[in-house]
Amino acid sequence: MLHSLDTPLIVLIVLTSVAVTSPLYGIIFGKKSIKYVQYLTTISLLISLVLLISSTLSLTPQESTVPHLLRNDTLGSFFSLMVILVTLFVTITSFDYMKDNSNENIYYSLLLFTAIGMTMLSFAVDLLVIFVAWELMSLPTFILAGYNKRDKLSNEAAVKFFILGALSSGILLYGISLMFGITGSTNLDIISQSLPTVSADMLPFIIFSTISMLAGLGLKLSIVPFHMWIPDAYEGSPTTISALLSAATKKAGFAAAIRIFAVIFPIFSFDLALALSIVALVTMTVGNLAALTQKSITRMLAYSSIAQAGYLLIGLVVLPYSDLGLLGLLYHSFNHAILQASAFLAAALVRLKTSSSSLDSYNGLSKVMPITSFCLALSLLGLAGIPPLNGFWSKLVLFAAAVDGGYTWLALAGLVNSAISVAYYLLVIKRMYMDETSLKSIKEPFLFISILVFASVVIIVTGLLPNILYNISEDITLSFLSNNPV
Repeated sequence: MLHSLDTPLIVLIVLTSVAVTSPLYGIIFGKKSIKYVQYLTTISLLISLVLLISSTLSLTPQESTVPHLLRNDTLGSFFSLMVILVTLFVTITSFDYMKDNSNENIYYSLLLFTAIGMTMLSFAVDLLVIFVAWELMSLPTFILAGYNKRDKLSNEAAVKFFILGALSSGILLYGISLMFGITGSTNLDIISQSLPTVSADMLPFIIFSTISMLAGLGLKLSIVPFHMWIPDAYEGSPTTISALLSAATKKAGFAAAIRIFAVIFPIFSFDLALALSIVALVTMTVGNLAALTQKSITRMLAYSSIAQAGYLLIGLVVLPYSDLGLLGLLYHSFNHAILQASAFLAAALVRLKTSSSSLDSYNGLSKVMPITSFCLALSLLGLAGIPPLNGFWSKLVLFAAAVDGGYTWLALAGLVNSAISVAYYLLVIKRMYMDETSLKSIKEPFLFISILVFASVVIIVTGLLPNILYNISEDITLSFLSNNPV
């Protein structure tokens, strides 16, 4: 019998019902159906969002009707809340961005299937379910990345994304198969009980399995050296889809990584943490240094997203040594999702109105698109970690976690990298507010602006009142660690 609070299953049913029927509306009613599909997609996401907010704030673990596959816990609800919120942002802004494009019904259906995959990934506690959810999340994004069929860059982005995505899926599946061979199960609870009893001869295979799974997840997490597809894919994709890839799919990947590493860390925490710390350092440094040299806003934000993945990895590094690690990871994940989505969607609106992603098109932008410019500037300052915006507080917690966990050098590296990032963020703001433009006043679409303003309000409120998100993240951390001791 379905539990009244079985959030994962209810959300999946709501989203799937609309995702499956949306293309049918297009076949039966033609272009007249687009408005209905837009409304249905938005309503399904809003219903899911309300359910997930309620589940996150309840802080009461619920047993799912599929207990060995999906776990209805606050960790899953929190990550699902993030990805559904970003998907909602992308959906509403797409009303203008994808207007007059062919097959809009299929576009919104693909968005929902991506959301379904991300939701499954957030709640999954079985490696095979993680893999299936991974594919369900990835396959629609391959198509969405190449949705502008007549655009050479879009086609290139889709091909690169598909090839590397297929490679990452194969590597992930290989790591899962190795873990199954070692423990005889793909369920994370059973694996956590089996690993301590495995003979020492199997340790190299456990390490290789872990490396394979990390490499497989690395594509979506945007970690070096699996980052090379990111700038081209983000630049070639519709910019609204770049927002989805950067702000949402990455968070679902981190949800899976937390559950996997919580199981594996007790076996060889020091070696794994040390390796991850080096990956975190290289990822944040490569991302920030590369962002400094970009001439396109989407490529700059893409490299910024890579750098942010390096900061988030700090939370995984110190997971066995400090409760602040998971707390900081949760806290910064939410803030980054809002900040990155807002930045990319502002860039999408500029691209829609100027047909350009070049940084030169941002010269004097505040004079012709004042609201968009303000929202973009706010997002960039938040990503840079400028107080009192929300990005500052969550970065502070991550760096404090590194110090508390014995990785002071990693916290210092994070501070240096944050200082580097300020340079390229401020360069964009300087262009918008201090340079001149030849453009005339541009009308900013109401729905687009509404989403950007809403995101900006969230950025300001969670910055001025940091305890709200901090306390929620702390409660989720304590709940997760009490059931999954690392």
